[in-house]
Amino acid sequence: MARLRAVLAEDDVLLREGLASLLERSDLEVVGQAGDGALLLALVREKAPDLAIVDIRMPPTHNLEGLEAARVIRQELPQTGILVLSAHAEVEHAMELLASGPGIGYLLKSRVTDVAEFIETLGRIARGGSVVDPALVRELVATRRRNDPLDVLSPREREVLELMAEGRSNAGIGRRLWVTEGTVEKHVRHILAKLTLPETDDDHRRVLAVITYLEAR
Repeated sequence: MARLRAVLAEDDVLLREGLASLLERSDLEVVGQAGDGALLLALVREKAPDLAIVDIRMPPTHNLEGLEAARVIRQELPQTGILVLSAHAEVEHAMELLASGPGIGYLLKSRVTDVAEFIETLGRIARGGSVVDPALVRELVATRRRNDPLDVLSPREREVLELMAEGRSNAGIGRRLWVTEGTVEKHVRHILAKLTLPETDDDHRRVLAVITYLEAR
């Protein structure tokens, strides 16, 4: 079986050399090393490696040069697997990258401690798999909980809104929940108020409430 060929981009020379040595000892071939995004792109275009291992922040600004280079690699050489390494879980940037297709990974640098697991991760990415750092998953879950617009609703109000989303009238909701139509109307008023929907006609506000429910699912 052919050795995986990798290009490694990291501006910290000691870390880069350490990773390169680790990869070579694990029977991967490091076909190029870069300390900035421009050199990374040049090497990837020249070598067409199986993998590009990229620090998310590199010179000259240490902003998102690695991420920008990863975007270009994905566009120009979609067959090249990409592993982005980051010091912190940056949800927005990671999700944008992970949504770009297969063969993508996002790991925190602190995760590169178990050599066998790290090498197995690289193999999965090279075969078209996706790898997401557990810390990023936890951050995504926390972000979703913080931003869930339905958190303001009571369990009963959520039930009413779910039935609204099914297209049921107030009378139909009342029959389903074994409550009076007047009770349903009160729940609907509370839902519309808690979701701070604009003061328009009730029918339109119901539609907006349903849209909010569907987007939050």
